[in-house]
Amino acid sequence: MESLIDRENPQKLYIQLTEIIKNKMLNKEWQVGAQIPTEEELCTIYGVSKATVRTAILELVRQGYLIRQQGKGTFVSKKVISEGLTMITSFREMMLEAGVEFSTKVLAQTVMMPTDDLDVKLGISEDKHLIYIKRLRTVEGDPVLLQEAYIPHHICPSILSEDVEHNSIFELFEKKYGKKITKVKGYIEIAYLTKDEAGLLGLETGSAALLLSQHFFSGDTQVMYTRSVKRPDRFKFSIELEKKA
Repeated sequence: MESLIDRENPQKLYIQLTEIIKNKMLNKEWQVGAQIPTEEELCTIYGVSKATVRTAILELVRQGYLIRQQGKGTFVSKKVISEGLTMITSFREMMLEAGVEFSTKVLAQTVMMPTDDLDVKLGISEDKHLIYIKRLRTVEGDPVLLQEAYIPHHICPSILSEDVEHNSIFELFEKKYGKKITKVKGYIEIAYLTKDEAGLLGLETGSAALLLSQHFFSGDTQVMYTRSVKRPDRFKFSIELEKKA
């Protein structure tokens, strides 16, 4: 009998769907290498939005249960066993709640030299070039999140020519360039917006905002540092942790 979404359950829909799909793989209903139904088909089967389906799929890709092949579809991969306390909130979901449809505008995608203490944050010498990517996330036309990403140029120079408006930098690292993200250190604090940040987010200069700083590592090598500033009045800040048996 097909498992269904329980709308009376306080658990988020995408988490329920994630578990339903995961169980299909664990029970070998969907075998390794098999192509899973399309997003549209999953929407119809479970009566949920495309945003909910996409969030669940991305989470299972992150966990290693699924693999996406551009132009072909999504396939069952080998299960990645994780132990201990694991973050089950995707990086995309940390600043915007699950189910929120957002658009991305790329404001900058260029090469720069380290300024301030970026060389220290990335663990590189001050004469090394960085790739700088600045993006603004909007929901229904309203700006809600400003993100700046800094990547040592020698780590992944080709990302300069990638479409980062429609693609996740995190997924490009892992799926296209084979740089597995093995550890992320994050710091959450209150920031006070500069004139430029305030203008982009539609707030007054000096307004308080949520700041998430993240350091991404592949093995012992830091491959990216991001700084994300979010309007405090739009959507909740959400992080979920799960204890694996």
